[in-house]
Amino acid sequence: MGIIIIGILFFIFGFVTWLNATLIPYLKIACELQHEWQSYLVTFAFYIAYFVMALPSSWVLRKTGYKNGMMLGLLVMAVGALLFIPAAMTRTYGLFLLGLFIMGTGLSVLQTASNPYVIELGAPESAAQRVSIMGICNKVAGAISPLILGSIMLKNIDALEASLKTMDPIQKAAELDLLASKSIVPYIVIMVSLVVLALFVRFSPLPQIEDPEEEEGSIQHGGKSSIFSFPHLWIGIVTLFLYVGVEVIAIDTVIGYAKSLNMNMEAARVFPTFGMIAMIVGYIIGIIAIPKYITQERALAYCAVLGVILGICTAVLPANVSIWCLTLLSLANSLMWPAIFPLAIFGLGRHTKTGSALLIMAIAGGALLPMLYGSLTTCMGFQGAYWMVLPCYLFILYFAVAGHRVGIKHLYNK
Repeated sequence: MGIIIIGILFFIFGFVTWLNATLIPYLKIACELQHEWQSYLVTFAFYIAYFVMALPSSWVLRKTGYKNGMMLGLLVMAVGALLFIPAAMTRTYGLFLLGLFIMGTGLSVLQTASNPYVIELGAPESAAQRVSIMGICNKVAGAISPLILGSIMLKNIDALEASLKTMDPIQKAAELDLLASKSIVPYIVIMVSLVVLALFVRFSPLPQIEDPEEEEGSIQHGGKSSIFSFPHLWIGIVTLFLYVGVEVIAIDTVIGYAKSLNMNMEAARVFPTFGMIAMIVGYIIGIIAIPKYITQERALAYCAVLGVILGICTAVLPANVSIWCLTLLSLANSLMWPAIFPLAIFGLGRHTKTGSALLIMAIAGGALLPMLYGSLTTCMGFQGAYWMVLPCYLFILYFAVAGHRVGIKHLYNK
């Protein structure tokens, strides 16, 4: 029963996180945004919450416990969803962004609380398998959510965009108000679902788990007294920042890129789902192949090389091929989190908790890199701006090949 509840929570993570791919083009039209970078404030508001809340989340969970912390996270997310109602009624972009930030805040608490259960609810030797199953729950939800929200909020959007150009200001405002109102019912449903799930978690048979104290001493950290004594961790933080950034770019910019190619919205809005399917395929490959056939380091290196190749193809090939290369970048991204995180915290000993919190803060890459992409489109075009992913994947490749061993190479030679 416990693992089913956690699976539902991971499904919620994915569903809420990848709604942003639909919200970006929707809010650009409904709120009359003038610049591409403004629309990517959606991802900024959502992902910057991880940076802000990574350390406070640990403090909150020490006060509430993990089970109550999960309930709290769900209720905070519900408050964020509730804000979409006044935001839609007034077409106030700032309120939409505040709602997204609050949802991201709740999600950061929820993730921090629920992840330990994946380890605890079962035998330690099968923990990796459970982590992969949770990842699939997350990505399946991510594949479904753009289809559901897109069918409601982006329905007939092409015809509306064309007609807006010929309307007088009063007619235009009325049509945009109607468009904005389409988000009210979906987010009421999301809010109610989150509250119901919070109550379900509160009264569920999930056991209370303790927050284990790290060892005061560990042969792994070799007597190092400071978190700054582990250069591989800091390289890993940069790597995770870049990975999350390119993962979000691959999913959340694809609709805008498709629209720039004069593709209609009905066709464009399904590309995020294709990207999530590619990630699911990658997870399944990882479950089968790691560590039986390849190590996590080698898997990360292969994914980084694939990212380099597909990134170049996205930037230079004809548009009808390029957009599929962009979509397939999600396959390259699929095994990166499961590999980067353990490699970055390897050997930290009593500094593991601090290192983990710093890595969670690196999720801010999903806030900043899409903003950079949006800014680059003004001078490089939608396709040319994808050159920015190339140095990101090259750095990830460096971490996979050598960076994860910097400062602790002796531990790998034991």
